[in-house]
Amino acid sequence: MKTTIELKSGIYELELNNPLDISMRLSTKPNNSSAWYVSPIKIEPVKGDGFIGSVAEGGSVNFRNIHFNPHGNGTHTETVGHIDKEIHSINQLLTRFHFMAQVISVEPELWTTNSGTRREGDLIITKRQLQEALGDQPSEALVLRTLPNSRKKLTFQYSNTNPPYLCNEGAAFLRESGIKHLLIDLPSVDKEVDNGELLSHKAFWNYPVNIQYTHTITEFIFVPDSIEDGLYLLNLQIAPFENDASPSKPVLYKLSKQ
Repeated sequence: MKTTIELKSGIYELELNNPLDISMRLSTKPNNSSAWYVSPIKIEPVKGDGFIGSVAEGGSVNFRNIHFNPHGNGTHTETVGHIDKEIHSINQLLTRFHFMAQVISVEPELWTTNSGTRREGDLIITKRQLQEALGDQPSEALVLRTLPNSRKKLTFQYSNTNPPYLCNEGAAFLRESGIKHLLIDLPSVDKEVDNGELLSHKAFWNYPVNIQYTHTITEFIFVPDSIEDGLYLLNLQIAPFENDASPSKPVLYKLSKQ
């Protein structure tokens, strides 16, 4: 199924029959990608009083409990409640689910000095790189793929590895450029160990002054190489948790200029 959509930059054909899922699976397998020292996801049948919630084990239905951490166990979308004393529920703040999104690919740069929590050897996505990659594409959402890109991201254990991260100047630049929804294929926009500064989270949400409550950050996505850089329609779906974050399923739809 195809339809057309008109933007300021022209008329585009939208390919609705070809959804491009950029979420990570939520699996109980021990090699499922994770961060922040969280345990693997547990999915276990309810048991008690002669009942077992597993058809394979003799029950009449499958009736399972799921235990996981949305920030550490896979693709998730979060609000400013992640860093504030108040909860700021994702279910209350994310009330639109379709956005024009630009996909860009950036290879984090090697940091060569020590400055604050930035240390020599860190891999950082800089403001200059974002300025060069964004261009003048109109979008509310940005999907940021880091290079090199590999399916190893789907199974990588990020805890205690000092992954690449986004500099706070770059996060502020994205907010000032009109990006309201930032999606990235890393476990965090911030440095793994930063003494609790969370500078990029704060810069993107403009925290604590003039907070951008409806802005969201989605982390732990995976963008296959088959998805080219360019403009897409993003469908950003969450589970309706009353929490600062929820597991999410971002899906892209290719836009082709006519």
